[in-house]
Amino acid sequence: MNRSARAFWLRSPGHGELRDLTLAEPGEDEVVVRALYSGVSRGTETLVFRGGVPESQHAAMRAPFQEGDFPGPVKYGYLSVGEVEEGPAELIGRTVFCLYPHQSRYSVPVNAVTVVPEHVPAGRAVLAGTVETAVNALWDAAPLIGDRIAVVGGGMVGCSVAALLARFPGVRLQLVDADPARAKTAEALGVDFATPDRALGDCDLVVHASATEAGLTRALQLLAPEGTVVELSWYGDRRVALPLGEAFHSRRLTVRSSQVGTVSPAARAGRDYADRMALALDLLADPALDALITGESAFEQLPDVMPKLASGEIPALCHRIRYAETGLT
Repeated sequence: MNRSARAFWLRSPGHGELRDLTLAEPGEDEVVVRALYSGVSRGTETLVFRGGVPESQHAAMRAPFQEGDFPGPVKYGYLSVGEVEEGPAELIGRTVFCLYPHQSRYSVPVNAVTVVPEHVPAGRAVLAGTVETAVNALWDAAPLIGDRIAVVGGGMVGCSVAALLARFPGVRLQLVDADPARAKTAEALGVDFATPDRALGDCDLVVHASATEAGLTRALQLLAPEGTVVELSWYGDRRVALPLGEAFHSRRLTVRSSQVGTVSPAARAGRDYADRMALALDLLADPALDALITGESAFEQLPDVMPKLASGEIPALCHRIRYAETGLT
């Protein structure tokens, strides 16, 4: 079997490269996966690329199959879809999702891969990790029928949350973003759009995912009395100031965090990481979520593409990396 591979490494902040390697013989409980696609999550991954992970969070920010350490050299990423080449007979030839960095071929334990449902295209399945974050956020947020809800921040995570909330009955929902171009994405997801100055207030729930101080401040302003902001943004090493004076206490507002590293305690008892990932993949049957994939490049181009994603020269939600002439299956 062919066990040669290439992997994308962050050599030092702002500088990436491809490295050749040869996989070891897989164990009995392992599979060898040939990558078809991977996704660049522009928020977290470009923060890593810039070297913005604070030292206090080096352990918490480790990806499941990360090699090396922050700020570099480090092999980082977590949105990979591929085909099983070696492993148990029932998995050979199956398309699977894995929280693995950008690498053309890799070996992982069997329990680290999740089979992609046949009704979900492989090219869309790279969104599974982000939709999983959205699932966990909504378990934390526990929206109710008829709630007035805003999602502030139309990035990859915010749009995923909005796409799932669009299925809730009876809610008043807006996606709020400072970039008017996000209106087209919102339309594709079936969600109303507003810029921050035109957003509807009196919200029972605001999910914040803009990773900006201004966005979090606006999220608080949009709340009705006793409303809640669920904070999904990751600020890295930046400090954030909030207006916790003024009417924050008299209106009895709540700011609570949500993070995908732990399954929400609000989830039904017995739900684990595998259940959450399987649900995320099943939800990706919705073709509207293709709107979150805003570009594609060949794997060989990744060292040149990543700096452009980090700087914003290539505007993106999820930028998809293609490993072969697979077509969109």
